[in-house]
Amino acid sequence: MDVCVRYFSPYISRETPPELPPELLNSRLLCVVTSWETWKNNWYFIGVFLFVCFVCEFLRFVSEDGSSSRHSENRVEKRTKKKAGVMRAPLRWVLWDVKDTLLKVRSSVGEQYCKEAERMGLSLSPVEVDAAFRQVYRQYSSRYPNYGISQGLNGQSWWRGVVRDTLSQCGVQEPELLNTVANNLYHNFCSADNWEVFPDSKKALESCSSLGLKLGVVSNFDNRLEAILHVCGLLSYFSFLITSEEAGVAKPSPAIFSQALQKCGVPADRVAHIGDHYVNDYLTSRSMGIHGFLLDRHKDGQLDVPREHRLISLDELPSRLQQHMN
Repeated sequence: MDVCVRYFSPYISRETPPELPPELLNSRLLCVVTSWETWKNNWYFIGVFLFVCFVCEFLRFVSEDGSSSRHSENRVEKRTKKKAGVMRAPLRWVLWDVKDTLLKVRSSVGEQYCKEAERMGLSLSPVEVDAAFRQVYRQYSSRYPNYGISQGLNGQSWWRGVVRDTLSQCGVQEPELLNTVANNLYHNFCSADNWEVFPDSKKALESCSSLGLKLGVVSNFDNRLEAILHVCGLLSYFSFLITSEEAGVAKPSPAIFSQALQKCGVPADRVAHIGDHYVNDYLTSRSMGIHGFLLDRHKDGQLDVPREHRLISLDELPSRLQQHMN
């Protein structure tokens, strides 16, 4: 240390410095000494410059001291709002299943088939027809899924086949009679007399519309759906309908929801879906990133659905949707 003082003191007094002492040649201070040799003619300028910078910084700090904390709080608040916006986009659309969600068949299939058969002079047992219908319906759904679209059928020919085979199992064999009953029943199900709208359906649709939400339908249904919704007084609530017959795919295929999202024109996290089927409606919509809600009118607590995703009644829906809106 004494050696360093003896060497650097001439610079402070502006005298000519002595030769570099041997003691420093191999020391760790060689780099400092060399740097000093380079800047010895400018050290006054450097000192003044650093002093001015220090004074300016001090004055700026003093002038902003009163508002710095408020500025910091505002920046934090803005960042928080931005992050919140990324995490939860505002809801814009609600997609709906129809059968057993908004409406249901007014009486059993057996009763309706028997009523039409009676008009044709036939006397059949509703219980027997119901049992035959369930068996035939399972067979057709397995052999010709989604109304047999991929096999060249459509909704009308598919349902006519179901009716004919159901009545055949109940002893009706005359082809002309079977075709007549099948055609009549297909058109009968477009009538409001065969459908019952749930008491909470219209109120829920009106509430969604009043919240500024747009509504659409995604349903495993044939192309009669538009006519059925019209006669039941529900069609005007919806901006679009997608039936599985029209789409060429049925739930639980994600493809039908992809078509719906294209019509919505917004990301999946801005869309909700309401339906009564655990797999077709709840699981599939959730897998797409849609806010899926399961309508559990029968209070089936066995299903693994969080309470906030389960609805016992559509009366609960508006408050649930508001949680996903800004």
